Amino acid sequence: MVTYNLVGQRLGRKGQETRERVISAMLTLLDDPEGPPVTLTAVAKEASVGMTTLYLYFPAMGDLLLAVLRCVMDTAGDAFMKLVRDYWRDETLTEDCLAFHRAHYLFWKRHARLLRMRNSFADDCDLAVLSYRSQATRPLLNALTRQMGCDLADGDTPCAHLATVVLTGLERVATVVTTPHFHITSPAHGTSAEEVYIDNLITAQSRLTEIAIRDQRRNNR
Repeated sequence: MVTYNLVGQRLGRKGQETRERVISAMLTLLDDPEGPPVTLTAVAKEASVGMTTLYLYFPAMGDLLLAVLRCVMDTAGDAFMKLVRDYWRDETLTEDCLAFHRAHYLFWKRHARLLRMRNSFADDCDLAVLSYRSQATRPLLNALTRQMGCDLADGDTPCAHLATVVLTGLERVATVVTTPHFHITSPAHGTSAEEVYIDNLITAQSRLTEIAIRDQRRNNR
């Protein structure tokens, strides 16, 4: 828990409530997938605080983004990480991979605008967001490496390389299919057709993950 604001004042109950209200306001604005750009001014208005007050806690959008990300990523364990921590048996690997990929997609769908915003800041070389994204994705990267039958203590291995590529593809597919402007290219139209098409893409991504895991398991036995 943050106990001081940016001028070194200790946060009492009211200060903590104000900080949490600002974070909640940001999340509310991000809940609208096609809403206007999220700015500090818009957040201050939604939170019913003045800009001077907001700057005491978050002097830049990157600072607020990190605070919101930490709140959201704390829920990733229950959302999808719990599905990849236990070793997937060879006999159920297909089903386990698909369950994990679908859960990961649902997490992305729920927080797509925030996660795309994270990637945008990281792509613009915001060092704090870059560092946070690397730290936040490390547990999943490690879990995928272990699924491939590799010991994390071995460091830079083919398993680690392949897990990095799998994770990159996983996030890229999630990014594409959760964009508000995503549309299917098949003749079918409508919400149900789009949902089927997205699930087909997720299934295809899951199949690639399964192939990568089986390949590395064979190499490491």
